Amino acid sequence: MLSRPLHRKRQKLSDVIVESVKRSIVTDALKPGDRLPTERELMESFQCSKGSAREALKALEVEGLVNTRTGPSGGAYLNQAGTEPASRALRNYLHFQHLDGEQVYQLRKVIEVELAVSVIGRLSAEDYLALQANVDFCSAPEDSEAGQREQRLAELEFHNLLARACPNPLLSFMAQFLNDLLRDLVVLKKAYKPKRKQFDAANLDYHKQLLIALQAEDEASVRNLMHEHMCDAEHHMTALEGQVSPHFLLEFDHNH
Repeated sequence: MLSRPLHRKRQKLSDVIVESVKRSIVTDALKPGDRLPTERELMESFQCSKGSAREALKALEVEGLVNTRTGPSGGAYLNQAGTEPASRALRNYLHFQHLDGEQVYQLRKVIEVELAVSVIGRLSAEDYLALQANVDFCSAPEDSEAGQREQRLAELEFHNLLARACPNPLLSFMAQFLNDLLRDLVVLKKAYKPKRKQFDAANLDYHKQLLIALQAEDEASVRNLMHEHMCDAEHHMTALEGQVSPHFLLEFDHNH
């Protein structure tokens, strides 16, 4: 016996407007800074109320696609969407999926290697100065808890510096996203504290060697070093995770 077909829930008019605006961004090749239709123009185009038009623009603003300006030249303008809102939403989802360090590194071992290879020959003099400054900062003796935490965050920032130079936006985003996951562990679970001297020394040594290999544009060395670095980091993370929590990404300490 055939069941009665399910009727799709009627789409809200504000959602229809949002989808239409997104389509026009693609079809009309709109760029950041371009002005979008006003509330009145949307009301006329979609035969909708002021409330629906305003709700649509607000939804686009929440998504980071639009910023609203006031004054004579006010209105809604297309915004360059950043990676942080997307990264934060994904992290919020994964915090409830019982994710562990091994699963993070299963992906990171692939992505970081390809990322490092992709930036060979693309790093500027300013990029190399930033990477060297990062290594110097992490090399400085530090006894205070706050200082050690800053150094652990800087170790992750070394990889973000590479990611920002990556020509592949998807690869760049995924690398920074995984670093954000690890940053949550460092900051929220205080994983920078216990018995990390050996791990810190290994990280620093790999970063120094990678910097030399990148400057020499030695692809084989870059690939091998980053692969070894990720395998070593996974080993230390697995040991650390046992000390911190079975599911470290689930448990937040919102005071830090």
